[in-house]
Amino acid sequence: MTKKTGGPSTYDVAKLAGVSQMTVSRVMSGKGYASENVVARVQEAAGKLGYVPNRIAGALAGKKAALVGVILPAVSNVVFAEVLQGLNEGLAESGLKPVFGVSGYDQQEEERLVRDMLSWQVSGLVLTGLEHTAATRAMLASHSTAVAEVIDVDGEPIAACFGLSHAKAATDMAQHLLTKGYRRFGYVGCNLERDLRAGKRRKAFVETVVAGGGEFVGEACDDAPSSMLHGRVLTDRLMAAAERPEAIYFSNDDMAAGGLMYCLANGLRVPDDIALASFNGLEFLEALPLQITTSRSPRRKIGLLAGHYLALRNDGKDALDKVELSAELISGQTS
Repeated sequence: MTKKTGGPSTYDVAKLAGVSQMTVSRVMSGKGYASENVVARVQEAAGKLGYVPNRIAGALAGKKAALVGVILPAVSNVVFAEVLQGLNEGLAESGLKPVFGVSGYDQQEEERLVRDMLSWQVSGLVLTGLEHTAATRAMLASHSTAVAEVIDVDGEPIAACFGLSHAKAATDMAQHLLTKGYRRFGYVGCNLERDLRAGKRRKAFVETVVAGGGEFVGEACDDAPSSMLHGRVLTDRLMAAAERPEAIYFSNDDMAAGGLMYCLANGLRVPDDIALASFNGLEFLEALPLQITTSRSPRRKIGLLAGHYLALRNDGKDALDKVELSAELISGQTS
């Protein structure tokens, strides 16, 4: 059996195309001028040979790699998938490609991933939220790598940030429910010590209902991952308490959907017996028997703005480095 080598090189492509290696490098990187005829010849030769450019080689030569490191809390959550979709669209014309790491809502793990990605000489970094370890902040302060923080604006960004105020979204929802006449409120959520955005929403919601003359009668929370099943279990726990709320605010749509299933299974009329409200505005809510009142976050737009920012920075151009978007309150059938 013939032993495979590292694959064809720029020398092989240049020889087949009848051009110099420098010309091949220009064509494959998309930087510098080459005639249409030369580009076509190089691309045809690369295709025939199965040539794949080594994007890391530039970084080893002291240049930044054409990569954007993206660190997400989770990949199972559709929220982050939609942010990634927007980010990919924002980077599409730049030649930059995203690479991913998952922190699991753990700031120490995020720190490790940031260190690894900086060692790869990435051209940009996307971080979720504004809260990071002191070591992460120190690393980013000592590097010229462009950084975009996404999803949140409630805090002190490292550099550029694109997101929404979670406190304002929860405040708006609390005021909406108060206006509807509800006065006794509960909360169902999970993983609040790590999911800091959910924690901010809970805090703002409770403060607003109390300031508005309402009463916060209880909550059901634990550290398990968010899911419909978990939302149903925790709603059961909350409703078993001596003091039942008139309205429940959920940490997100998955949990609220589970709460709705609990109500339907136990003969509770929604919203007559109990009102439900949540956050995210995910598409799957439209398939439920009742449209849940929620706040729709601009997930794709956030990713798109971050992608555009990093693409412009990579080209050495000025870019808008903070955009605060708004969540859209959707008054559904559950309040």
